[in-house]
Amino acid sequence: MDRIIEKVEWFMDLGGTKKDIGLLVISGIALIVSIFDLIPMPFDAAWVAIILCGIPIIVEAIIGLITEFDIKADVLVSMALIAAVLIGEDFAAGEVAFIMQIGGLLEELTVAKARAGIEKLVHLTPQTARIISGGEERIIDAGHVKVGDILRVLPGETVPVDGVITAGQTSVDQAVMTGESLPVDKGTGDEVSSGTVNRFGAFEMRATKVGEDSSIQRMIKLVQSADAGKAKIVSIADRWATWIVVIALTAAAVTWAVSGEIIRAVTILVVFCPCALVLATPTAIMAAIGNATKHGFLVKEGDALERLARVKKITFDKTGTLTYGTPEVTEVKSIAPGIGDGELYAMVAAAERFSEHPLGKAIFSCCKRDGRDVAMAEDFKMIPGQGVKASVKGRSVAAGNMKLISSEGITISADMAKTAGSRISKGGTVIYVSVDGEMAGYIVLSDTVRKESRGMIESLRNLNVEPVLLTGDNGNAAGNIAGQLAISEVHSNCMPEDKLKDIAAYQADGQDVCMIVDGINDAPALKKANVGIAMGGVGSDIAVDAADIALVDDEIKELPHLVALAKRMMVTIKINLSFSMGLNFLAIVLAITGLMGPVVGALVHNAGSVLVIINSALLLKWKRRR
Repeated sequence: MDRIIEKVEWFMDLGGTKKDIGLLVISGIALIVSIFDLIPMPFDAAWVAIILCGIPIIVEAIIGLITEFDIKADVLVSMALIAAVLIGEDFAAGEVAFIMQIGGLLEELTVAKARAGIEKLVHLTPQTARIISGGEERIIDAGHVKVGDILRVLPGETVPVDGVITAGQTSVDQAVMTGESLPVDKGTGDEVSSGTVNRFGAFEMRATKVGEDSSIQRMIKLVQSADAGKAKIVSIADRWATWIVVIALTAAAVTWAVSGEIIRAVTILVVFCPCALVLATPTAIMAAIGNATKHGFLVKEGDALERLARVKKITFDKTGTLTYGTPEVTEVKSIAPGIGDGELYAMVAAAERFSEHPLGKAIFSCCKRDGRDVAMAEDFKMIPGQGVKASVKGRSVAAGNMKLISSEGITISADMAKTAGSRISKGGTVIYVSVDGEMAGYIVLSDTVRKESRGMIESLRNLNVEPVLLTGDNGNAAGNIAGQLAISEVHSNCMPEDKLKDIAAYQADGQDVCMIVDGINDAPALKKANVGIAMGGVGSDIAVDAADIALVDDEIKELPHLVALAKRMMVTIKINLSFSMGLNFLAIVLAITGLMGPVVGALVHNAGSVLVIINSALLLKWKRRR
């Protein structure tokens, strides 16, 4: 049997597929010749359309019945074709086959356009890389690059793997990964992602993630896992289609028996094909997935958007989700006579210039970003677990924790200790500073709220979705962030198992929950939530793998659009289903009473399929009203 099926599929491929526009053009011309009798022929020209467009439908129906006993639209269409031919309605048979293939072509174009935005990632995978070894440059297959290899990327070339720039300055086009319209300046120490394009100067980089671990390959795996067929509502439509086939056959048989007119029975088969019903859901889902892709989301599960439309609460982790997840200087205070806040800031940044500690690096980078002049320090000394010491413009500077200051023989005043305590209670980290052996002040670093977070939270409330903060931070730090964002429901000091329990409690109360996170510790909760969304840029690989949806560019301001899109998608599906069912039942009434013949019936039925596809395609460019 398998060999027979292979032969049939080979014949179908040889004769042309149903998506072949050329065969559709030929079939269309043949139907025009047939209806207007333009060219004398020994046979009805409609047979050209029957053979080119109808045979693939019949063969697919037979294969489906034999291999899986799969009763769907093509089964009823095949019966309608055969019945129309048997009673001499060749043009009606050809028209049904032709318009069915047009509907299939439109569906394919809709799905292709919906997926085009993410499938292009597959074609952007670099094939070669310039590796530097022993002082020489040679070109190798990108798949052979190993972690730690030093690579060179020239202007105009695509970055072959993920890595860190070790030499050179450039501008990188990151549109494929982040959607940014302008290139981003990069220099030594900056990270670059595979698939992005070097637009400016040549640079050297150290490979950090290669092969399947690289950014572009992770995105490709997400693309390949996107499947609209997983949606539960699709299976419902398929079950309806099966019952409609049974009802249509019964109605056709009864009508023939009562009226004695087989043409009415054939018309019933033609108009009652549930094509529009079957097309109603997958086309809407794939169009919505395509829309989501344009806004930075990769949907891994077909039914994820369906589930998201029912969500009543969205739980957020704090760090890296509502906040940037990196320390920023939020306060500088000098108490030393003759040293202003700005001068103290620059002195500490100079002392931290060569520090390997994340907080030291943050102080230096923040100071440089603010446009301050940072001097070159001398006699740099790093004291593990305490801080750094250095000479800056002839003055001795020490910056670190309380241990470092105590080791200098300096006592922190009660007022400063109280102030520092209040900053720490709100989630900040305090760096104490001494200059020339005297207490000089302090610098506070905190994880800052994303500028778009508050607007995003407000938009979610307007969509009747309640935000919840679910974080492992202490109550004061969590309350501080929640207060800034006007989030009333807060769960702090949460361990991974606590987050699981909180989500389960919401679900037990009948509330569907969406969770958006970035960390590996949240992977179990992502799986537990009705819908899990991972920050694809800053998030861990495990979190991304566990999620239903990945936010590639970490632009959480787009989250309300995704929720609104999911709700709009369900409205579109319901409209499609209602329209297709209503049209089918109206058409069958007209067919039973004899008011509609096979030719008109084919036009009406297939026009319904085309309208459903067009309505779904509107989701591709749908935008949320703000």
